[in-house]
Amino acid sequence: MTSPDPDTGLLAPGWAGSPAASATADGAYLQALLDAEAALTRAQAALGLAPPEAATAVTEAADAGRFDVRSLADRARGGGNPVIPLVADLTEAVGEEYGPYVHRGATSQDILDTATMLAAARTLDLLLADLDRVQQALARLAAGHRDTAMPGRTLTQHAVPTTFGLKAAGWRALVLDARDRVAAVRGSLPAQLGGAAGTLAAFTVYGTEDTQALTAAFAAEVGLRAPLLPWHTLRTPIADLAGCLAFTAGALGKIASDVLVLGRTEIAEIAEGGGGGSSAMPHKANPVRSTLIAAAARRAPQLAATLYGSLAAEDERPAGAWHAEWEPLRDLLRLVGGAARDAAELTEGLRVHADTMREHLDLTHGLIVSERLSAELAPVLGRARAKALLTDLAKRTYAEGLSLDELLSREPELKNVDLGALTDPARYTGSAGALTDRALERP
Repeated sequence: MTSPDPDTGLLAPGWAGSPAASATADGAYLQALLDAEAALTRAQAALGLAPPEAATAVTEAADAGRFDVRSLADRARGGGNPVIPLVADLTEAVGEEYGPYVHRGATSQDILDTATMLAAARTLDLLLADLDRVQQALARLAAGHRDTAMPGRTLTQHAVPTTFGLKAAGWRALVLDARDRVAAVRGSLPAQLGGAAGTLAAFTVYGTEDTQALTAAFAAEVGLRAPLLPWHTLRTPIADLAGCLAFTAGALGKIASDVLVLGRTEIAEIAEGGGGGSSAMPHKANPVRSTLIAAAARRAPQLAATLYGSLAAEDERPAGAWHAEWEPLRDLLRLVGGAARDAAELTEGLRVHADTMREHLDLTHGLIVSERLSAELAPVLGRARAKALLTDLAKRTYAEGLSLDELLSREPELKNVDLGALTDPARYTGSAGALTDRALERP
């Protein structure tokens, strides 16, 4: 029996099979490590510090398919990171003539940090594409249901009417906030080059007179930003990734939380387009996409906390703080990438039951517009009298099973008041339509 691949995501349906899973798989990380090594040799060749043939040889050898990722993982225990055995294998693959130009002047953290930024950049590009799908789907929902009235709920109870269009516009606003944060971080991700202790000393031994130019050339080769300083223990890029990913998970989690509540059997105001089945109950159509997104939103803050904790890294190269970042960062990238994939499917297929929303506006027998009535009847009855009357009638609507409209119509003082208009919940949505329009102006 063969040993199973540990990277399949058997217990991680939220990210299994997603674009983010492919971009962060062991093979993808290995390729990012090799890309960093090849880019360093090319940068040195571009500055005349290595022969062009060496750059060609290293680049051609830097193919993840030529290396045994499981063997590298096993041998990484010896030095505490996978770069050490990889450099040995890559040097052998390049050959005796140009092998000495592999990893020349660099330290393991230079390569692993740069590879991590490459993997993050590639994953964030995929994440941004799915976030765009989500915001487009939500824009369509908001515009299509601009005036679809539904109960607004505060502290789990009916409050005053709102519209589903405004709710969808609010979801979209959060997604756009996430998109902007992710895009900003994506554009800021830096390469790493510092040498053994962040001084770039070894590069000067190999003839580098302008280490800033080398850093810039290396960053250009990998398509990342050139850092002002080596950031071995200055972990702003990792913290920025933690923040934008955790925020994105929470933004998508808000949508999922609302869908889970509003999709309950007894509420059924919305539903996922394609629910999942149950192993025991044939009738169920479980809200699987929302469930997986909600799970991601609960896990992301703790993963981000580990990354923030690693900011406290001692000396010029840390023992443990750096190592603690690798798994939670990859987990975050996968988790949030998978959640965005699920959110795109969720929002593009969401079913909105407008008739049910309208029916639910009447569940409180008209009391959902009591705020409006308090304000509208005060000039007619006086503020104190209006409040006392509505308080009394609120109790009677439940005790007598009558609507507030019907009870108000029995009051002689209100015979000239258009109670039908005042008590229609669909006509008390305030500026919901205008707010939705304004939200949709945001690109």
